[in-house]
Amino acid sequence: MAIPRIDSYKIALKAAAVASEKIMEYYLAGFETEVKMDGSPVTQADLAASEIISQILIGTEIPITGEETVKEHYHIRKTWKQSWCVDPLDGTKEFIKRNGEFAVNIALIEDQQAVFGIIASPTEQKILFGGKNFGVFLTDMDNFMDESAWIKILPKQEMADTIVLTCSRSHDSGPILQYLHELKKYFSDVEFIKKGSSLKFFDLALGRADAYPRFAPTMEWDIAAGQAILEALGGEVIDYTTGKPLTYNKENLKNPFFIAQSQVLIQKLK
Repeated sequence: MAIPRIDSYKIALKAAAVASEKIMEYYLAGFETEVKMDGSPVTQADLAASEIISQILIGTEIPITGEETVKEHYHIRKTWKQSWCVDPLDGTKEFIKRNGEFAVNIALIEDQQAVFGIIASPTEQKILFGGKNFGVFLTDMDNFMDESAWIKILPKQEMADTIVLTCSRSHDSGPILQYLHELKKYFSDVEFIKKGSSLKFFDLALGRADAYPRFAPTMEWDIAAGQAILEALGGEVIDYTTGKPLTYNKENLKNPFFIAQSQVLIQKLK
């Protein structure tokens, strides 16, 4: 039987922190890069962080689906009530560019829903984490086990006439013009924050941005942690075509195009 959830969460926080420490060792000392079969880059830091996270999460007795781990066949995965969804180094391209915009993502999936998420920024030494039945918190990496050092994050309450979008730095975003046209019915202007990796969810959770539109390919481990955090703040991550929340541990681990938006934006668009 799996250990109690709060302990599982703290184990996952430890996994994110220790992996972040290892990532920074490579970031500062240098690393080798290879190209995977799908054409995407992978570094020694990706692989080392993946191994660390897998070893630490063993203690939760919950199976893992991760970018750098062997994926179980769907006929096995579909029987899982719970699973971890892991990207050990989200934003490998940004890591290679050395711009600091990369993260560690760990999410707990239950019945295809992201119920808890962790996004750690190795360069900023910050961890953002939470879920609907837990709350959302920000902490320094040195104090992640000290609950008294957790800063509770509350939803943004008011919007200006200008909407702020947080967008990818390394990927084009397809039919963005149609989306912008819709937004301009409600707002006088649109501003953009370009940023790599899941750090865009820091902008959303901390009220620096209102929406994250994504019209380029992503995988479940890129978004699951961010969705758990954003939903805990009253926001949503929805399929751009159907308007339904993204789901996880699917047969096809690719995400549809989506819009992540804050609670205050949802209320504004009603």
